Amino acid sequence: MPYRLQIALVFVAPVVLLAALYALGAGLALRVPVLGRGYVIRIELPEAGKPVGLPPVLGPADPSRPLLVIDAGHGGHDPGASGQGVPEKTLALALARALRDRLLADGGIRVALTRDDDRFLALEERAEIARQLGADLFLSIHADSAGDRGEVSGASVYTLSERASSEAAARVAARENSADVVNGVPLAGRDDDVNAILVELSQRHTQEQSGEFARLILREGKGLLTFHPQASRSAALAVLRAPDVPSVLFEAGFVSNPEEADRLSSPEGQQRFAEAMARAVRVYFARQGEG
Repeated sequence: MPYRLQIALVFVAPVVLLAALYALGAGLALRVPVLGRGYVIRIELPEAGKPVGLPPVLGPADPSRPLLVIDAGHGGHDPGASGQGVPEKTLALALARALRDRLLADGGIRVALTRDDDRFLALEERAEIARQLGADLFLSIHADSAGDRGEVSGASVYTLSERASSEAAARVAARENSADVVNGVPLAGRDDDVNAILVELSQRHTQEQSGEFARLILREGKGLLTFHPQASRSAALAVLRAPDVPSVLFEAGFVSNPEEADRLSSPEGQQRFAEAMARAVRVYFARQGEG
């Protein structure tokens, strides 16, 4: 090819290519719908004031019977811890269902699950579901992972730490802006400082009840469940911060431990969990005069 023709192609080819792309784009644009007044998307909104997304309450129709809300941790795009091919979200849901079924079979206690499928819920939503349903007790179920340390095993029971409890009470008092009811005490029309004290007292009472339930889990689980050497713990866990619902987080074990993952995934292991936890729930409600 002559040298001058090569030089000409260097300058002419890009112009030709751009012109072709422009023509192609213009042709495609003719087939794209034009958005305007005639292009409307209609979305049906929920009825004003109606609770949205609350799960069904199962068990006795009598609303005076105690209500336990069981929260299966993680879900949806959040698998949680994983190990031995067992995602935490799947294991937590299986354990939650096993406990629900056991309590319903025994009767006398109402039960609701924050999720009964593979959906994602924010931490704040989980505790708020318990509050909206008027739960008497909230149990969040999880599993742990120790990474490559496959020998670590054992369940743990978490309650909210004292410092986190006080901070949560302060946030609730500020957020509700004197327009809510906590533990049956109306906050509306009261001084902000008084409300802060009321919420703090409510939170303190709730934490005492949470601690009692945690101790019952350890007692009733003896011989049925395998506990970590340091099984009783406290932490600043957002899912436990409801000021008027006694709340406990149960770490069922370590999915990174092959034996423990197999045991927790088995029907036998889940039934042992359900038996121990159901005992603790019933003793707790009996002590509260609700069983």
